[in-house]
Amino acid sequence: MPAYVWKGLDRNGKKQSGEIEADNPTIARQLLVRKGINIKSFKPKPKDIMEYFPALQGGVKEKDLVIFVRQFSTMIDAGLPLVQALEILQEQQSNPTFKRIIGQIKRDVEEGSTLSDAIKRHPNTFDGLFVNLVAAGEVGGILDVILNRLASYIEKLAQLKKKVKGAMTYPGIVISIAVIVVAVILIYVIPVFAGLFRDAGAKLPSLTVMVMSASDFAQSYFHWILLGLVGAFVGFKKFRKTARGRDITDRLLLRSPVFGMLVRKVAVARFTRTLGTMLSSGVPILEGLDIVAATSGNTVIESAIRKARNAIAEGRPVAEPLYETNVFPVMVTQMIAVGEATGALDTMLSKIADFYDEEVNVAVDSLTSLLEPMLIVFLGVTVGFLLIAMYLPIFQIADVVSRGG
Repeated sequence: MPAYVWKGLDRNGKKQSGEIEADNPTIARQLLVRKGINIKSFKPKPKDIMEYFPALQGGVKEKDLVIFVRQFSTMIDAGLPLVQALEILQEQQSNPTFKRIIGQIKRDVEEGSTLSDAIKRHPNTFDGLFVNLVAAGEVGGILDVILNRLASYIEKLAQLKKKVKGAMTYPGIVISIAVIVVAVILIYVIPVFAGLFRDAGAKLPSLTVMVMSASDFAQSYFHWILLGLVGAFVGFKKFRKTARGRDITDRLLLRSPVFGMLVRKVAVARFTRTLGTMLSSGVPILEGLDIVAATSGNTVIESAIRKARNAIAEGRPVAEPLYETNVFPVMVTQMIAVGEATGALDTMLSKIADFYDEEVNVAVDSLTSLLEPMLIVFLGVTVGFLLIAMYLPIFQIADVVSRGG
């Protein structure tokens, strides 16, 4: 819906200004007149230049989404009409991208759309889980309860992501520093030593010759090496976007000795948390499994969930096909079987999710404590190797001089 900016005088003769949305300028002017505004200036609102560059627009952070959902739930629980609640949330939203999205949702609801249909048009902000839970809340008349559950779910998932991301950041920083240090030594430090050794005309150790050759290669082909690394990174990203590439990399990640177990535990925590939230909100289990599979983040786990879903659709219990996938630990499938037998599957899934959240915390701490000394040793050995290779000829020359003396 187009927006217009205006300036004018109210009934008391005081200067007023603002924005108004309407289908066309005539309707917008009529709305202002009804409010008692004597219009002095009226024109279409200029478009934000960022609207022409979608890639440069900021996204909606999980923190913004959690605050929005919490406040939305409180307003609905207090009895505020849906449109009024959305209008208030739009006005107080500081994120311009999210502000625009809330405004579009508000207009869609005003025009007769359900809230779930309105948010469905923004898949980059509201995923399938969010849409389905809101739809269940609207049908059941418990939208405020559903929104509270969603906020808790997003918060816990964000904490899990933050923990894992923090564990990945440290080794990335150390390896980057190691690469930079080695590059500086090869390109700037070793050539100085190499010039001195060549002027001396002494016979150099094989280790020193090898490092000097590596230095010469790095100096001569530095730009090609850099271009090759960038090309390899871009190629990997493109390969990862293909179905086969993603399947191969996901399988390798799950089988990796250091990170595989962590990835599996994160997947189990996410699966049980998501499915438990959906079941407790009244979403049918087959529909819930479809959404959980689509949001699993790993093709191997997604395929396993879909196979289990097809088996469950044929009438089998939930735990059995999940066990047969060999993706989920035995303890998880046994607890699911108990929850299914007692009619408290959603509660059991939430308990499993809480347990695996703790397991992820422990695994991340263990991984960090294991990687830290390994990376420090790697950095020390790499730099030490280069320095020893350069100092060996100096030791030899000093030894020759002392014997001659």
